[in-house]
Amino acid sequence: MDMNDRYRDLVAWDPPAFGQLGMRPELLGLPADDERLWVVIDENVWFRPLFFDMTTGSHCEILRVRRGGVLGRHRHPSPVHGYVIKGSWRYLEHSWVAREGAYVFEPPGEEHTLTVDDAEEMQTFFFVDGPVLYVDDDDRVIHVEDNLGLIRQCREHFDSVGLGADFVDQMIR
Repeated sequence: MDMNDRYRDLVAWDPPAFGQLGMRPELLGLPADDERLWVVIDENVWFRPLFFDMTTGSHCEILRVRRGGVLGRHRHPSPVHGYVIKGSWRYLEHSWVAREGAYVFEPPGEEHTLTVDDAEEMQTFFFVDGPVLYVDDDDRVIHVEDNLGLIRQCREHFDSVGLGADFVDQMIR
């Protein structure tokens, strides 16, 4: 049984048109209510990985934060694009609130702390074009989040919830 059969309800793909050139197939992450897809980041904070680009270091995810959840202060050395699917959220360092249907662009160097105060839950699609640098109160980098670490975290999570560590492999291009 190949991975396409094992996860038929969660992902799909067809062979690439130019497979002889080593091209990996397209990837279709199907809508799913399966809680096993959500990887814990912190209390009331999860992400659902969608895609890891190992050439550029970018990745796509859906971030889910429930009321009271906080994604610690971090900095982006590369651009980030977001689209709010559900709920609302804000950055402690800014005056605006991102609500359902909003598009957010974060330029390189942007530093912020994401929080959900008003909504029961928010979900936002993010395209993160590079690493995320988590910083402490003295602006020292305390953690670098990149594709290698995220994939390792996904392997551990998917293995622990019964999907198998290799579940994340289909998201890697």
